[in-house]
Amino acid sequence: MVEGKQRVLVAGCGAIGSVFACMLAQAGHGVSVLARPELAALAAGRGLEVVGIWGRHRCAPLVAASSAGELGGTYDAVLVACKSFDTAALAVQLAGSGVEAGLLISTQNGLGNVEAIQAVYGAGRVLAARVIFGAAWESGGVVRVTVEAEPVLLGHLAGGTDPRADTWAGIVDSSGINCRPSRQVAGALWGKVFYNAALNPLGAIHGLSYGELAADSGYRDRMDRAIGEAFAVARAEGVEMPWAGAAEYLEVFYERLVPRTAGHRSSMLQDIENGKPTEIDAITGQICRRGAEAGIETPENERLMAAVKEIEEAR
Repeated sequence: MVEGKQRVLVAGCGAIGSVFACMLAQAGHGVSVLARPELAALAAGRGLEVVGIWGRHRCAPLVAASSAGELGGTYDAVLVACKSFDTAALAVQLAGSGVEAGLLISTQNGLGNVEAIQAVYGAGRVLAARVIFGAAWESGGVVRVTVEAEPVLLGHLAGGTDPRADTWAGIVDSSGINCRPSRQVAGALWGKVFYNAALNPLGAIHGLSYGELAADSGYRDRMDRAIGEAFAVARAEGVEMPWAGAAEYLEVFYERLVPRTAGHRSSMLQDIENGKPTEIDAITGQICRRGAEAGIETPENERLMAAVKEIEEAR
């Protein structure tokens, strides 16, 4: 691990980003946040607080702004935690604002985020993090960590070893967020997409938790089909994955991942309830688009995407 404390910018500081910001700041790192005006005001005024399954953690007031141009400066790492539909614009904003970053780490849902950041900063400066813990806002700058399926995995999208992944996995882990370096982070990101493609749209459509979905045979059939289609797309793209086939992933999904997160209500459901846009395009939409390019049919994912889009448009 590198010596000393790091300068970190958390860009797009929602629930997940705020967990990273608070935990890293509490560990003594110099953390700044780029967030919506109301959250930036909270972070700068009283700091952030994390509660829930990892205990209670509080950080002092942070340097915070709602525009990258207000921050500037040089950072050892920028953690990109915005919603996927804002990634490309945020990367351009950061690059044009005087923010200097030695490394950028995407902590986001879906596919295409890392590539969007790489398009601005180059592949060599960008790592990917597979994040599979859940968090939700309470009031007054308090965010609750509700579930954790597995540790955060950190690596380069192209695979293999990367000393920076080892370093930053250690930094994040020592802050209290379980984190490990990964040589197959692309496969891990696809695994998160399988998980999200099955649970997020159905949860958003029907207002159900992950455990409630898994307890119903009809929803399980739909989740099985969504995952099977997504797995076929990933395989067509040549993604290296730790599962021999969709059936092996489904065993892990139902026996390990869902039980650990059974009470969680998806971020997509939270977005629907709060009248915000969802990340359906970065998850289910990416499966459908990539499937079409590979000549693989994805009818279940297409139905799920259409249903979520209908809810969004009706608001």
